[in-house]
Amino acid sequence: MPHIRHTPTAPTRAQSLTSGQRVDAHRHDDHQIVYAGSGVLAVTTDAGTWFAPGTRALWVPAGTVHAHRAYGRLDLHLVGLPPDDNPLGLDTPTVLAVSPLLRELILAYTRDPGDTGPERRRLLAVLRDQLRASPQQPLRLPTPTDPRLAAVCALVHADPADTRTLAALGAATGAAERTLSRLFRREFGMTFPQWRTQSRLYHALRLLAEDVPVTTVAHRCGWSSASAFIDVFRRSFGYTPGSHRHRA
Repeated sequence: MPHIRHTPTAPTRAQSLTSGQRVDAHRHDDHQIVYAGSGVLAVTTDAGTWFAPGTRALWVPAGTVHAHRAYGRLDLHLVGLPPDDNPLGLDTPTVLAVSPLLRELILAYTRDPGDTGPERRRLLAVLRDQLRASPQQPLRLPTPTDPRLAAVCALVHADPADTRTLAALGAATGAAERTLSRLFRREFGMTFPQWRTQSRLYHALRLLAEDVPVTTVAHRCGWSSASAFIDVFRRSFGYTPGSHRHRA
C-alpha cells in the first residue's frame, strides 16, 4: 500500500462515510476498535480484507497498516486504546461479534471523545470487559501470495456467480486441482468451498448495503436459489439477509 500515513494516536470519534468512500492506508501506534453502526465496512491490510456489517466490529492492532472502505452509508465509530492496553490479547486484525450492550457502549463512548470525567473512565472499563466476552468471527478474505492461487481467486472475485469447480478454474489458469487444493489449505487454512463461501458473503454484504433485493443478491453471488442464500447467510450471521438492513 503506497503513501502510508502515520497517525501516532488512534482517534476516538464518530464519523460518517458515504457509500464507496475510502480512508487511505495508514497506521497508528495505538490499537483501534472500528465499528460500523450502519452499512458494511471493509478493512484491508497486506494480509487480506476483513469485512463487518453493523453487528460486527473490527479489532486493528497497533502498528497495522490498514485502509477502510464503506459500502452503503456508513456510521463509523472509532475507539483508540494505548499500545499497552490490549484487552483481547490479539496481534492480528479480527472481526468481533457486537452484542446490543457492546453496541450501546461504543456509541456512548464515541459520542463525546473530549470528555475525561470519571463516568467516561467507568464506561471504558465496561466496554473493555464486553470486548473480552465478544466471540471472534471468521469474516476475512486472505490475500494470496502464490500466483497460481491469486489467479484463481481473481476469477472468483470477478464473478461470484461463477460455478466452475476448482479443477475447471485450475484448467483456466494452468494449475492442477491438487496443487490448488493444497495451496488453499496452506495459505488460507480453509478449503476452496469454504473460501468461496466467504468471498460470496463478502460480495453479498456489499450488495445488500446498496439495497439490492435479496433474490437478486443470491443469484449475483452464485447461490442456486434465494432460500439457499438465506440459509448460508443465517448460519454465518445469525439472522436473515432480509433483516440485515434493519439490524445494521
